[in-house]
Amino acid sequence: MLNTMKSAIKIPEIRKRILTTLILIAILGIGRMIITVPNVSKDAIKQLYDQGTTGFLSFLNLLSGGGLTSFSIFALAVGPYINSSIIVQLLTVIVPKLEQLSKEGEEGRKKIQELTKYLAVIFAIVQSIAQIAIVNNMINISIFQDSSFGGQLLVILTLTTGAVFLVWFADQITQYGMGNGVSFIIFINIISRLPGALSTIYNNLNQGTRQAILIILFVVMFLVLLLSVIYVSLAERRIPVQYAGKTAANGKMFKGQSTFIPISITATSVIGIIFANSVLQFPQVILNFFQKSRAYNLLIKGTFSPFNQSSVVYPFVLFIVIIFFVWFYTLITMKPDEMAENMHKSAGFIPGIRPGAPTEKYIERTLNKVSVFAGIFAGLIAVIPIIASIITQNYSLSLGGTSLLIVIGVATEFIKQIESQLAMRHTTGFLKR
Repeated sequence: MLNTMKSAIKIPEIRKRILTTLILIAILGIGRMIITVPNVSKDAIKQLYDQGTTGFLSFLNLLSGGGLTSFSIFALAVGPYINSSIIVQLLTVIVPKLEQLSKEGEEGRKKIQELTKYLAVIFAIVQSIAQIAIVNNMINISIFQDSSFGGQLLVILTLTTGAVFLVWFADQITQYGMGNGVSFIIFINIISRLPGALSTIYNNLNQGTRQAILIILFVVMFLVLLLSVIYVSLAERRIPVQYAGKTAANGKMFKGQSTFIPISITATSVIGIIFANSVLQFPQVILNFFQKSRAYNLLIKGTFSPFNQSSVVYPFVLFIVIIFFVWFYTLITMKPDEMAENMHKSAGFIPGIRPGAPTEKYIERTLNKVSVFAGIFAGLIAVIPIIASIITQNYSLSLGGTSLLIVIGVATEFIKQIESQLAMRHTTGFLKR
């Protein structure tokens, strides 16, 4: 691996892309740590930091690299863009015009990308208002130094601008750096929280034998999750495809070839987890504006409420919802009918399966099996840390199973991209097959 890194660094283009990525990430880190939102009380930030975040807010805080508790200009991170991307992908199945654009090649994808960015601005405004309302309810003092309409509007505009800037920043990483910019920003934000998690573990080791035993159990659980995520992330279901031989115009014969369609098991797991969490937390976001209502006490504070992260019911409801969304998202993104049609147009077929409707049904059955397994795995990854935190009285590691899925997925993609760059120059990569 060290020799491969040396070979990669010696290539000017790869070296330039890696250095550009590191410089851009350093600029992002400085902005996250130093530049805070104007008109936000420092006492409120300190109280929020000391109190910490729970539930889905803690996950958002992790994705922003602690930007929420420090209330930096990047507190929203790339969350609005992710939500916008999910909604647009769902709309491409429902809206015929969007579906047609998705089939028009590069130009169609550019138009869909523009729509996604415009929708992300709307999500950023809504999310900034919701987060301000939730944070105001979490702490005892007002988050604003100036509580007038203009002062609150300044905070909302700053958070929205920070989210929009991050989308542009991610595009620069994608174009001039290594890997997908949005994924890389999330990756760096999660990794940046690791020193804080290790510091918490070290401090808790000095608080008695029982606490030390809990730490050891959590470390063991973390290692088990890590190995499981790595194993499943690298696994894939391969559908064999045989292409018939062809005769060229000059009479030259081309032999048929065998290949396969790789289906990643964890490709839609993270999206399923994020979407499930968003759906379950949506009632909480709305009802936070009506804390004195009976519905708030029943649905948010209730012991058996499916929307209360501390309730016994919540992990099981989350588990079922994650399975559904992973299955649903897999089917609408993979599209068995289009896969079968494209295979037939290319004179390809699955051995032992007739072209047309039988091929579509076979692909659909395969996707159903893979997506259900992926949903169960993603559900366990997301739920186990929650159950552990309930059992141990809300003691949990900052780097949960969902974060591991994201980190390992991005790291794997980064390695594959370096491999492809090296393969173009006939240099051995990381993964030898």
